[in-house]
Amino acid sequence: MDAEPISALAALDDPLRRGMYTHIRQARRPVTRDEAAEAVGISRKLAAFHLDKLVAAGLLHTRYEFVGGVRKVGRAPKVYEPSDLEVRVSIPPRRPDVLAEILLDAVLEEGSSEAALRAAHRRGEALGAASRAQARPGRLGAERALTLASAVVEQHGFEPDRETPTCLRLRNCPFHPLAARAPELVCGLNRAFLGGVLAGLQASTVEAVLEPRAGECCVELRPATQPGG
Repeated sequence: MDAEPISALAALDDPLRRGMYTHIRQARRPVTRDEAAEAVGISRKLAAFHLDKLVAAGLLHTRYEFVGGVRKVGRAPKVYEPSDLEVRVSIPPRRPDVLAEILLDAVLEEGSSEAALRAAHRRGEALGAASRAQARPGRLGAERALTLASAVVEQHGFEPDRETPTCLRLRNCPFHPLAARAPELVCGLNRAFLGGVLAGLQASTVEAVLEPRAGECCVELRPATQPGG
């Protein structure tokens, strides 16, 4: 029997579902029912009920797969992964995406992105400077700089992930719909914004570089090739 239709917003209103959804997003791999249940401290049966609600709401995809690539005796377990669905709500409805598309069209029609890149850098720099003023970290090494940068970008829609102590990947692009239309421009703006964050933090030991990967942000933060330069 199929799960009853449920909106994404309603699905995430439940703290157990929200906790499992967050865990699955952060896992970066398919997650089994047992793992999701353990993450929020409930039974496997109850977890299955809530996971089915998240699937019905379009927040998760599911399939059958042996976790870790190890084939075992019997049927492969059901696993869950996040979908690309974005959840936003405002009353009355607001459409900042329309304004973003208008501005993107204007930049593309003019054939020059320099002003937009400068604005993106300034915006990031202001955010980084505000974070530095609050944290007062002193001189920043690469690892501490990435920790502070991670906190800043997470507040602005990115999903930072420390692949190594000195490498920060951004596992999503907050501007994905626009990036699909004008990838070079949007990736450039991303890099300028994140470079501005580092400048505001006075994190000369780290740089923002273009390192595209499918399904992720195109920018990676890693140790600068010429620190302080």
